[in-house]
Amino acid sequence: MQLIEALLDLSSAKERPIISIDGPAGAGKTTLAHEIYLAISPKMSVTVIHMDDLYDGWDNALGADLTKVLRYLTDQHMQVRPAKINRYNWSNSSFEDSEEIALSDLLILEGVGSGDRAIQDDLAALIWIDIDPDIGVNRVIDRDGAQVADQMRKWLGTQQKYFSQHSTREKADFILTT
Repeated sequence: MQLIEALLDLSSAKERPIISIDGPAGAGKTTLAHEIYLAISPKMSVTVIHMDDLYDGWDNALGADLTKVLRYLTDQHMQVRPAKINRYNWSNSSFEDSEEIALSDLLILEGVGSGDRAIQDDLAALIWIDIDPDIGVNRVIDRDGAQVADQMRKWLGTQQKYFSQHSTREKADFILTT
């Protein structure tokens, strides 16, 4: 896969590489992160962090708190220090107890908002996955169930505003289409 070779090349240029995979909901970011993990993990240690674990629910997902957590995670990774996160539990709408993230050679951040402008200069690569937002939302509803339909429709506007503020697609090193 040419993408993997390019990512390995870009990662070798950074002492502590970080790859972000961003794009609209339902585009396939988690699947791509897993494929990259499988391809690269035999060559170096890899940690994948999902934005869904970092969001503070639906209404506070893409704000200053996410930026602060992403800045913290990237700083810790670059300084070769373990990071701690509180994963969001969507079932009870609260954060769980703090857990330590293992140190690794490569950090992959995936999900809407992972290409935050506050960390863009620290990235070895920013990958954007394009999808028609309505198709993406329908994929999420098919995957997660009808109970998320109203929130996902609202999410369309939330994510678009975020992408515009952070110029995520425009700053991407790679643009993939699903």
